[in-house]
This record gives sequence, C-alpha cells and structure tokens, in this order.
Amino acid sequence: MSENAIEAVGLVKRFRDVVAVDGVDIAVPTGTILGLLGPNGAGKTTIVRILTTILRPDAGRATILGLDVAERPDDVRTIIGLAGQYAAVDDNLTGRENLILMGRLTHQPKAAHTVRAAELLDQFRLDDAADRPVRTYSGGMRRRLDLAAALVHRPPILFLDEPTTGLDPKGRQDLWGVIEGLVADGTTLLLTTQYLEEADRLADRIAVVDHGQVIAEGTATELKARLGSTIVTVELGDGVDVDGLKGTLASFGPVTLGDERRSIDVKVGDGSRALLEIVRVLDRDAVAVEGVTVRSPSLDDVFLELTGHTAVADGADAADAADAADNTDLDQESLR
Repeated sequence: MSENAIEAVGLVKRFRDVVAVDGVDIAVPTGTILGLLGPNGAGKTTIVRILTTILRPDAGRATILGLDVAERPDDVRTIIGLAGQYAAVDDNLTGRENLILMGRLTHQPKAAHTVRAAELLDQFRLDDAADRPVRTYSGGMRRRLDLAAALVHRPPILFLDEPTTGLDPKGRQDLWGVIEGLVADGTTLLLTTQYLEEADRLADRIAVVDHGQVIAEGTATELKARLGSTIVTVELGDGVDVDGLKGTLASFGPVTLGDERRSIDVKVGDGSRALLEIVRVLDRDAVAVEGVTVRSPSLDDVFLELTGHTAVADGADAADAADAADNTDLDQESLR
C-alpha cells in the first residue's frame, strides 16, 4: 500500500463550460497536513468535494487509503470526516444532541453514542454548553462543534474546507490548536485555506492553487526560498515619482509596487548590503519616504509572485459560480 493516505492524479472537473479543476495531482503522506492555499474560486472546494465523494471527477483518479473515491464511495465515507466552510449543525438541537445524531447517522453502536458525544464535548471545550441549543452558540463554538461532529466515527482522514472563515483571531487560534492536536494523534488532514498565516502554521506541505491548477508545491520554507533571502520595503511619502523610483531600485533586484502605489518591495540577495545601498540612493535623490524595512519573504509574497494577485481575492470566480449553480443537480448518483 502507498505511504500516502490521500492521492489524486490528473483530476478534472467541469461545470458546463467552466473547468473548475484542471489536471490536479495531490499526495498527502499519512499523519501529515497538506494545505491547499488559494483565493475564493481557485478550485479548492471542488477538489475537496471530489476527494470526499460528493462529486465525481470527469477525468483522473483519486484514492483514500487505497480506496478509489469514484468506484468505492460508500467505503471511502466510512474512513473520512468533513467539515465545510459553514458549520453543518442543527441550530434547534443542543450540542450533545447534534453529536448523538451524528453517531446514529454514521452507524456507530447505540451504546457508544452518549459516551462519544461526552468525549468530544470535553475535547472541544463545549461541555459547559453541551445542553444549550446550538442557535445560542458563538461562531467559534459552532465551528468547534462542526469539527467534533466530523470526528464522531473516529475517521483517520479529515478534510477541512476553510474551517476558520469568519472567526475572530482568538477563535482561529483556538481551532488551530485543536487541529494540531488531531494531527499529533495520527490524523491525516487536508486543509483548504485562503489565510496565509494558517497555511504557514499548520501545513507540513502547501499546494498553491489558482484557476483550478496546482501551480506550486512545497514546504512553506521551500516556497519562500524561491523569492530570495530578503525583501526591502520602501514606504513612500507624498509627491514621489513612483515609476522613476521603481526603475532606479530595479538595479538592486526585482521590484513590486504595493497597494495604491504607496510602497515598493525590492527582492535582494544580500539584505544588509542592499539596504545600505538603497538608503544611500534614496538620500542622494532626496526621495520622500515614510520608512524602509527589511524582512524575509512571506507566503503572501510567494502567492503574489506566482499569480499576480494576493491570496485573499474579492468574491468568487466563474468556477465557484458554476459549482454553486450546479450543486443541486450534479452527480446525484454519487450521493446515494
């Protein structure tokens, strides 16, 4: 058997005339986290829906622990858990009742329903609210309950589709801690996210997805190393000839304009020396600057370099729109 818990080769999915997934290859070794990083509409959710048997691929093949997702969907569902972008819990039931219901739906032994629910409520720090209706829960509590529901049947493989969307910073940090604990206990996890910090902290490896394709893959360190060792950022004051300065600084390395043309990033190999030389040039030409900083490349820099835009895009693209439009009538056979 392959050492990879999740494998996909050449996955393709079309929605009418839109190619949402375009020849994607994925490999996730057992006991690790793969982060699918990309903006809304990149194809991340469609990839997850294929791997979790909700959608059938139009081409390519995917396996979970060696089971083909198209040929053996029922068997695959017994070994995976899925928590989507929006908490799929019943607002009118209590937290405990939601977990007991999930135990029934996943055909767990009746005697274990209450015990397993209590274990998960304690693990996810929901025991104090266990018997309150879920409609009274905060967003972070609902997210934790949704993740707990995905774990009722103790799946060795877990899919999390943008699990921290809409959470405040504390809620996001809390959920990250839970995810790290699950992987420490041996769970294999595929995580989709548009948050660069999330991918950087959680993922063993990152696949950058854009327009339905994996355009780069590696560890966070490997991806950052593609940009060189240092980035010098010049924050611009008023009245600066931005285009002229950009041309001047290009002699030190590749340059990128920041938002609203208020800053310039210069990618350099020798950060200390380049910083001194850049400051001398700015002083010589009497350029009005607000400040000059030096930093290591971030995943945001990587994504911008690879795609020409930031990871958090506004709205969804055509792939997401087609996916949503077809969601009610596509591949109903796969859900039976």
